[in-house]
Amino acid sequence: MLTEMHVENFALMENVRLNFKEGLTVFTGETGAGKSMLIDALGLLLGGRASTDFIRHGLEKARVEGVFENLPQGLVEKLEEEGYAPEDGQLFLYREINMNGRNGCRVQGRTVPLSLYRVLCQGLVDIHGQMEHQSLFNSETHRDLLDAFGGEELLQILKHVNEQAQNYREFLSEEKELLSSERDRVKREEMLSFQIKEIDAIAPQVGEEEELQLEKKRLGNHEKLLNLTTELYANLYQASQGQSAYDLLSGSLKIVQELGRYDDRLEELNEPLETIYYSLEDLIERIRSYQENLEFEPGRLDQIEERLIQLHRLRKYGLTVEEILKAKEEMEEELHRITHLQEGLEQLQNKKKHVLNEYKKWSALLTERRSAVAKKLEEGLHVELSSLGLEKSHFEVHFITVQEPHPGGAENVEFYFTANLGEPAKPLLKVASGGEMSRLMLALKSLLAKIETVGTFVFDEVDSGVGGRTIQKVGEKLAKIAEAKQVFCITHSAPVAAFADEHFGIIKETVGERTRTAVNRLDEQARIEELSRMLGGSADISLQHAEQLWRARNK
Repeated sequence: MLTEMHVENFALMENVRLNFKEGLTVFTGETGAGKSMLIDALGLLLGGRASTDFIRHGLEKARVEGVFENLPQGLVEKLEEEGYAPEDGQLFLYREINMNGRNGCRVQGRTVPLSLYRVLCQGLVDIHGQMEHQSLFNSETHRDLLDAFGGEELLQILKHVNEQAQNYREFLSEEKELLSSERDRVKREEMLSFQIKEIDAIAPQVGEEEELQLEKKRLGNHEKLLNLTTELYANLYQASQGQSAYDLLSGSLKIVQELGRYDDRLEELNEPLETIYYSLEDLIERIRSYQENLEFEPGRLDQIEERLIQLHRLRKYGLTVEEILKAKEEMEEELHRITHLQEGLEQLQNKKKHVLNEYKKWSALLTERRSAVAKKLEEGLHVELSSLGLEKSHFEVHFITVQEPHPGGAENVEFYFTANLGEPAKPLLKVASGGEMSRLMLALKSLLAKIETVGTFVFDEVDSGVGGRTIQKVGEKLAKIAEAKQVFCITHSAPVAAFADEHFGIIKETVGERTRTAVNRLDEQARIEELSRMLGGSADISLQHAEQLWRARNK
């Protein structure tokens, strides 16, 4: 239950601090005083949409704080699991909205992301707004209401149904993809086989093309290589005119050795000259070996050209041999998948069949459970509606079979209703008036209050469209719900307000140059005066009527 709420700079609410108790609490006031602001502020506190329109004009931020006690056990466990355990049984929530867009959420004084904040707020409050009863006109909401009335056991079965339905849809989609692939399988298989064989036939080797290009270059310049190496060899070792470099270096070495006998300082020239001499000797040997092995193989150049053409033909698979071989590997993997497509299709269909059987099993159980819950709901609503002045009404839950596996089970649900004895029940949209819908929603909430763990119910003008003696019954029903839940109600009806355990008056006032909304707890005399205002008419008669309401409520 909500025990404290602080609203600051939220719309016209400048600084409102409220303390709440158990039972039925009503909020009343003139139209436009700001009653809906409380619902908006509470919605924001519970993780609702944040808008800068909520910030009081001329200010930079607004904030809403709340303290909750007597928390549902499931919520306590969730808070402990996330590391936000209640302190002395209390949960502290905080929302702040800023004009700069930097909004904040805090749980137990610690900043949390909005997504987690919303999860931790679930199950605290059930807000029934002015337009929520209109959702009953939409048959898509009926199944959810029925399931909620079925409680945790039914919701767990529904969870299994949804899981199997989702699995079935995924397998069905994959099956369609495989069947589509099957139609193109033969053509694709032929193409992949041809491409793989083409690469295998040429069998490219890493680095092969580079080596062939070098060999091609050598063979294309064979004559030049032979002439130049012959000339180089002659210059270094076999000069026909004068002495070769080898002869000159050999003679120079002898001279240096001779000089060393006459001057010891010149002996140091001997070692580097010897190094040059032996290096030249090794170089000459290498040139001679190269020259002797410089052969020209007739037809070899044509072979290289043909091989390069073959390798170039594979460029459509990749610019390098590495890329070509990688492409071949991927094609082999795809070909393997294609050739085993039928086997994979059979395995998938077996899985789909198993999931379908599981879905049918759980959905049949869900249908059985829903049928029992529907009967219980029909009987319960008959009692509740009778207490709200609709004794002759009749409510039915209709199932519409869904053929294909579907999230939500094997049926859609639609509520049928008639308020008149002897008239057949028809879809709500066709037969229910606004007042009847308000009472029907209140009756549903009354039933749900008995099974839901939510500790606080909020009704925003649930008595809309209801008048006469029936409004008294609405007040009685709200008071009855408040015996087990904390109930907040915004109302324009004095008979409803008279049932409240606590009554807050909402007024719009001017302070200086600004208008603000104030929320005040009313004492006994103030409550009677507010009931009189709500009744309207002659002041004396309204006051007498208000006093009668008050005495009747407090007998």
